[in-house]
Amino acid sequence: MENKKFYVTTPIYYPSANFHIGHCYTTIIADAIARYKKQNGYDTFFITGSDEHGLKIEKKAKEAGVTPKEYVDRIIENAKDLWKSLGIEYDKFIRTTDEEHVATVQKIFKKLYDQGDIYKGEYSGLYCTPCESFWTESQLVDGKCPDCGRDVEEAHEEAYFFKLSNYADRLVEHIESHPEFIQPTSRKNEMINNFIKPGLEDLCVSRTSFKWGVPVDFDSNHVVYVWVDALSNYISALGYLSDNDELFKKFWPADLHIVGKEIVRFHTIIWPIMLMALDLPLPKQVFGHGWLVIDGGKISKSSGNYKDPREYIEAYGKDAVRYFALREVPFGNDGNFSEIALINRTNADLANVLGNLVNRTIAMNKKYFNNVVVKSDKSTEFDEELISETLKTKEIVDKYMDELKVPEAIDAIMEIFRRCNKYIDETTPWLLAKDESRHDELKTVIYNLLESIRIGAILLRPFLPDTSEEIFRQLNTQKTSLESVKEFGGLSLGTVLNDPEPIFKRIENKEE
Repeated sequence: MENKKFYVTTPIYYPSANFHIGHCYTTIIADAIARYKKQNGYDTFFITGSDEHGLKIEKKAKEAGVTPKEYVDRIIENAKDLWKSLGIEYDKFIRTTDEEHVATVQKIFKKLYDQGDIYKGEYSGLYCTPCESFWTESQLVDGKCPDCGRDVEEAHEEAYFFKLSNYADRLVEHIESHPEFIQPTSRKNEMINNFIKPGLEDLCVSRTSFKWGVPVDFDSNHVVYVWVDALSNYISALGYLSDNDELFKKFWPADLHIVGKEIVRFHTIIWPIMLMALDLPLPKQVFGHGWLVIDGGKISKSSGNYKDPREYIEAYGKDAVRYFALREVPFGNDGNFSEIALINRTNADLANVLGNLVNRTIAMNKKYFNNVVVKSDKSTEFDEELISETLKTKEIVDKYMDELKVPEAIDAIMEIFRRCNKYIDETTPWLLAKDESRHDELKTVIYNLLESIRIGAILLRPFLPDTSEEIFRQLNTQKTSLESVKEFGGLSLGTVLNDPEPIFKRIENKEE
């Protein structure tokens, strides 16, 4: 059997004590995809981390009266705690202050300098400190940063430059010959038409006006531009240019970089050109997703629509939050978030469809068969359709996930549970129970429901891990491998189920 590998990344995040639900979206998606790949037999590596250098960190640390390293150290655990509360299972959390990362960035910078791709000059232009981005006058929108809408500052200083322009034609050729490289297609068109074709200017890749960054080890007055530093994490995390590069040899090139649409240009212009200059293969795909927005606007403290995601998790459960992010937002487009929408989606799908189905099915098995799994050869006219639809779901989910259509994949799984509820209405087990001559049919109906729930829970596990584990616990089954969904009948006869307990309770919407 082919040894399948999969390397997926999120951007490394600016360390903050104030994460909002929008920050969580990328990482929830990446975690679900990584879990899905692992469940499908891939040797998977998933990284996330923190981007800890730059002028804005230096300024915040000074305001707090601490060193930049002390500042980031005391808040970095906030991100790790948030990811834990969401059930994020990364394989590595990288910090740009890690010694190994710093050493790799310095080696990359020196290598590019030695081969003539980086040269020394003078920078005079516009800089957005919050975004750590350089801009030309023509790229501004109403005189402000096109990404965040805030003021830019004039910057004049000695700097090193990276010859982006030397690789522009090669980058365009790669993008056009690899249509899957930038997705969705709208992002690809934006990069080519708005940034590459107008002409790439050489990139300023060092700063002297502040000190909090990776030092240029052959010129101590300079620190490496934060985006060169941050983007390098995707290979430094694998041990590139280190004494142990086994992970790099195993997993590079990355299969998927998942990024927010606002940083697609860094990942599809600067990053691939860096890799070309280093003579390394490019990632197979960069997917630029949309934002979670509230009433069409970005979530932020200044807008008054910010709430710590842990408040939602505490109120509604981590899987409800995961489900909303994965199901509600068309992957690649913006999605509207509100607490009411979260409640409504949880009630409609998780409480009414899934939770109600599991609870009443196990309750019926307890009532009619004393919690023991039984079955008969007596069939009903509705069995074949339920079994057929349940068994074909994995193939449907695989197709959607290959296309990164995550909401569609989840909806296909939920269709199993919707079909089970319809099957209950069709077979009316409460009426079968009243007619002793039809008890064999009742056994078949309850077994088919339990088995369909088992298969659905296995397919759902990458997306809602806690929910699936609770279903397995109530079913008292160890048959939870993906292999076991290929045939209908994996739930062992004679198994004694655990008593039914509500998985999702309907949430009262006080605003209704």
